[in-house]
Amino acid sequence: MAEDVVAEIVATVLEVSAQAGQRVAVGDTLVLLESMKMEIPVLAEDPGVLAEVTVNPGDVIQAGDVIARYRD
Repeated sequence: MAEDVVAEIVATVLEVSAQAGQRVAVGDTLVLLESMKMEIPVLAEDPGVLAEVTVNPGDVIQAGDVIARYRD
């Protein structure tokens, strides 16, 4: 079951903490976002292996943009 991790807000990507092929546990930080001078971690809500991380530091993302995808 592939699942996408999507942005909930418009933000700038400050840091990418996860990479494709990495096994993540619930609560692991995938990326760190900045919006309105606040840092917002995007945490893994499910355990699994990431198929890809689609953002890079400095990217401006919109609500609904895919941040990462889990492997099937």
